[in-house]
Amino acid sequence: MFRRLLLPALVFLSSLGLPLSSYGETLEDRVKEYKLDNGLRLLVLKRGGSPTFSVFSRLMVGAVDENVGETGIAHILEHMLFKGSQKIGSTDFNSEKVLMEKVEKLGIELDTERRKGSAADMEKTENLEKEMKDVLAEQRKFIVKDEMSSIYSRNGGAAFNAFTSKDTTTYIIKLPANKLELWAWLESDRLRSPVLREYYSERDVVMEERRRSIENSPTGTLYEQYIATAFYAHPYGVPVIGWASDISYLPKAKVKKFLKTYYSPNNMVTVIVGDVEPDEVFAVVKKYFGDIPSQKIPPRIVTREPEQKGERRIEVEYDAKPEVLIGFHKPAMPHKDDYVFDLINGILTNGRTSRLYKSLVLEKGIAVSVSAWVGPGDRYDNLFTIHAVPRAPHTTKDVEKAIYAELKKLAKEAVPQRELQKIMNNVEADYIRGLKSNSGLAYYLSNYEVLTGDWKYMSRYPQEIKKLTSDDVKAAAVKYLKKSNRTVATLVALKKAGR
Repeated sequence: MFRRLLLPALVFLSSLGLPLSSYGETLEDRVKEYKLDNGLRLLVLKRGGSPTFSVFSRLMVGAVDENVGETGIAHILEHMLFKGSQKIGSTDFNSEKVLMEKVEKLGIELDTERRKGSAADMEKTENLEKEMKDVLAEQRKFIVKDEMSSIYSRNGGAAFNAFTSKDTTTYIIKLPANKLELWAWLESDRLRSPVLREYYSERDVVMEERRRSIENSPTGTLYEQYIATAFYAHPYGVPVIGWASDISYLPKAKVKKFLKTYYSPNNMVTVIVGDVEPDEVFAVVKKYFGDIPSQKIPPRIVTREPEQKGERRIEVEYDAKPEVLIGFHKPAMPHKDDYVFDLINGILTNGRTSRLYKSLVLEKGIAVSVSAWVGPGDRYDNLFTIHAVPRAPHTTKDVEKAIYAELKKLAKEAVPQRELQKIMNNVEADYIRGLKSNSGLAYYLSNYEVLTGDWKYMSRYPQEIKKLTSDDVKAAAVKYLKKSNRTVATLVALKKAGR
């Protein structure tokens, strides 16, 4: 499946339940845009059917905005925003606050001692751990665990979640149409006065998440090392979850500062899609969010990745079956070549008749699977990545050779127009399925509004794709799919003692 919207206008409108006339004008008429005085942007799309609405609230802050030594801060802050506020999550916040301050003081002392490593005073560490455990136990007497989630559940809420990426942090919920004011009250409250309670125990939870998803996962370990090799200057090379040494000692004070800096209405887009009246939504949002002050967002100064001057290779040893990741640097949207790579992606890996799947899996039988994607983000220049798993007794070298042969063909021979049209049809079917839901629409509207500053990129995108030709595909393959622009990471069997 592709990342972006790539479907003919009439089918797209039909999937939205909108009139099949005047595509751009009709869609733009139906999506209502508002902006509060504090900078919060609001998009509302009224849509019949289910008496519900879906909300995607995106903040323009992700792992790419972190400082050295503070990696993982955006992700851990996302976790903390589910802990409630001064009004939600506590039976007596004033009493809880006194204990929370004691926990924070002990946490600082404990981290300071632990950072000494082998020179740490073990007796002091143990005493601090015990004292912190006791105070935290007292604090928990006032904590109402998961109260926000419980309130949503009791009121018919579903899909209450959040996710952090390289580029953004997003909070989502689906509710009955008559619960709009409840949503506005809860969400404005956690934006206005969030409380980072149980921070140190949640930090341990994130460390366990890292162990599970990366350190104890062969594919996770391979991908982390691959991205770090491909981006040695740009922050895209840093994992979203953060490096283990940073997470372990990430100060709560730094998380608070990050929260105050980036969790601001003028750094946020909220999209609501469903059975709602746009003007009524705006009135409610203004009522609850309008008095939250905006913040001055720091300049987005990011180190540019230097042009790659030669192939980079890395081997990752792991007791697992071999895999290979092959990546090529490319420009991000809205550069024309970014559009071209959506076609290249489809030509190579979209479906059983795609070139790589057909060649490696069906005909040669040298691979179990092959896939491709663009990432790890979209705000800055990124990678086109191919992932393949060899079929024993074939090796990653066999798979690589076959992949390069197909890429060479793409750079030398024009893709038949019929094949290009087929790719567009496949993508159309994929995205129609995704856009039939309120949440799917809210996802895309919020994504493009945050990343491009204009959600209408959705409506222009299909027209830009239609302008592309097989010559564009060929030119992009020649320019980017070359050895000097290539990063390769292979998972190799760990050689154990005695073998």
